Amino acid sequence: MYDYERLRSYAEKISSKIGFAPKVGIVLGSGLGDMADRMQSVYSCSFTDISGFPMSTVEGHAGQFIFGYISDVPVMCMQGRIHYYEGYSMEEVVLPIRFMAMLGVESVILTNAAGGVNKDFKTGDIVLLTDHIATFVPNPLINPNVDELGVRFPDMTEVYDGKMREIMKNVAQKENITLKEGVYLQFTGPSFETPAEVRMAGMLGADVVGMSTACEAIAARHAGMKVCGLSFVSNPAAGLGEAELSHEDVQKASKLSAQRMADLIKSFCAQIK
Repeated sequence: MYDYERLRSYAEKISSKIGFAPKVGIVLGSGLGDMADRMQSVYSCSFTDISGFPMSTVEGHAGQFIFGYISDVPVMCMQGRIHYYEGYSMEEVVLPIRFMAMLGVESVILTNAAGGVNKDFKTGDIVLLTDHIATFVPNPLINPNVDELGVRFPDMTEVYDGKMREIMKNVAQKENITLKEGVYLQFTGPSFETPAEVRMAGMLGADVVGMSTACEAIAARHAGMKVCGLSFVSNPAAGLGEAELSHEDVQKASKLSAQRMADLIKSFCAQIK
């Protein structure tokens, strides 16, 4: 179990360096790291600058925090994330999310590249998450509860905040960005799903599948943050397309959609300030 007090001390040190309390946290998934260029940056630090933090080992995940403003809203951007398949414990995976809470973040936007399970979804679609299925990964709240962060048994009736979803849909309409809605299912990875697993995910009610996000959403809700989730459909899930799946193709496809995702998040921040 991580040292809560040590993490708290680092939060206080960073707060003194940035001079403001971030209100919105943004987690940038595969191929979406360039969103940070839309920020008025004030301060940045690598995960390795914070004692006890795990470091992202995945190509395309910079592994750093950037503090600044988007549309005058104080934000904390996580450029790259930690994945369970990298060998870290689930508690380590959600450490950055808990760090956000310690710094004052009230709302978090989780983004990812995902495989499309819903046959109505096409490569390039942006999906607003309405719910998730996290049954196939360990719950990040296992271990003694950190009472300073949240209650032992947090409610998960509405993980993805309804008001934030409505704002995001209104923003998408104004920006002329088509926004789908769906349920995300998290597998462990790092292997892509088999066609049989994808069929199972569909039968369970999943519209998109990936290797992150759901565990982060649980930790964020535990810490009292409001959550909004956005998936970019980087490819049809296994068995639904003709090509073999690769991380390189996911990154390429994600970068093609990064502009629309960035426009959406920037306009969203302008609406909630």
